[in-house]
Amino acid sequence: MIGYPRDLVGYADKAPHPRWPGGARIAVNFVLNYEEGGERSVLHGDACSETRLADVFAAAPLPGARDLNIESAYEYGSRVGFWRLMRIFAERQMPLTIYAVGMALERNPHAAEAMACQGCEIVGHGWRWFDYRGVDEATEREHIRLSVELIRRVVGVRPVGWYVGTPSANTRRLVVEEGGFLYDSDAYNDELPYWTYEYSRPHLIIPHSLDDNDTRLARGLGWGQANDFFISLRDNFDALYSEGESAPKLMTVAVHCRLAGKPARAAAFARFIDHVLSHDKVWICRRDAIAEHWRRLHPARGALP
Repeated sequence: MIGYPRDLVGYADKAPHPRWPGGARIAVNFVLNYEEGGERSVLHGDACSETRLADVFAAAPLPGARDLNIESAYEYGSRVGFWRLMRIFAERQMPLTIYAVGMALERNPHAAEAMACQGCEIVGHGWRWFDYRGVDEATEREHIRLSVELIRRVVGVRPVGWYVGTPSANTRRLVVEEGGFLYDSDAYNDELPYWTYEYSRPHLIIPHSLDDNDTRLARGLGWGQANDFFISLRDNFDALYSEGESAPKLMTVAVHCRLAGKPARAAAFARFIDHVLSHDKVWICRRDAIAEHWRRLHPARGALP
């Protein structure tokens, strides 16, 4: 299998003990996706309307036209859901990572100000909320540049993480070549960070999750109501917490303003957060803290101590 570009083995039965701070049995990272205003729309120069991840039944792309239902569903996220979820985190003084689409953040400086005031980590989530698999290399490189500059300007700190969700064949190489990122999260293949050596320097991957993710509410994958959301998150946490007595792992919990920001879902999500807070030996952290921890305690091959 020499030359095969995939790693199907990973850590196998020799996963490193992550040595999370304080002897934690599990690291929990909460991610809020901020995408509203960067989705596909003829208003943004796109050929058709958005269809993905909204509470609109069987949305189909409208070529050359606006879909006002989809637009309203997204607007709910930025107008209402974002603020409800931010209050939940603020009331509990929780560290929070935000995956921010550049164009979306630019369109709502009030939200950007709230993220900065609340001390959130801002991760680059592409300049646009769309599929980068069909985007040419020059455009994607420019989108990375635009996102970095916009986040630095409106939040005050440049992003050190990157996640687009639908990466192209060039995405990781472009992120490595950009040189200012500590990690990317365009992977779903592990429960611990790991290093890659594909390009000119070691590069850290902190895998994301589509399981502990409220997109299941929109994708029809077994969650019909808010309590399904809570039960799945709770059971995954409990299982990882139990395993963490000997083999601690990372749990990423990702939500979207227009999905989990609805009242009942937000209440279920808050119950889950309180469940997590009722346990000791839990490291609730931002994603950049995970990257710094891993680089320090589990450095790349050949790295200086």
